Amino acid sequence: MDWIVLTVLFIILGISAILIISTLVSLPQLGDERKNLIKMKAQSFTFAIVIGYALIEIFKKIYINIWKNGSYEGINPVIFLITTSIVYLSSLLFFRKKNGG
Repeated sequence: MDWIVLTVLFIILGISAILIISTLVSLPQLGDERKNLIKMKAQSFTFAIVIGYALIEIFKKIYINIWKNGSYEGINPVIFLITTSIVYLSSLLFFRKKNGG
């Protein structure tokens, strides 16, 4: 059962990577300034989301270890990569539509 879930997650990660690459390839038809602006805004937004998620996980770890006397499992790297790639793809498409036409 675990290998099925892992396979599905890697398929989602692969699809996200393909969509990100295809979106980035379609950007050069825009001007250089707009292309750079779109990528910079999408990367900044994704970075802010990732930092926010990491801070939430840090506070969650402190809460579980100190007040609940439990053990913290940590961040699942596959889920983290999929979430990051989906946030980047959606922000890239949003800023491309907003600034690129």
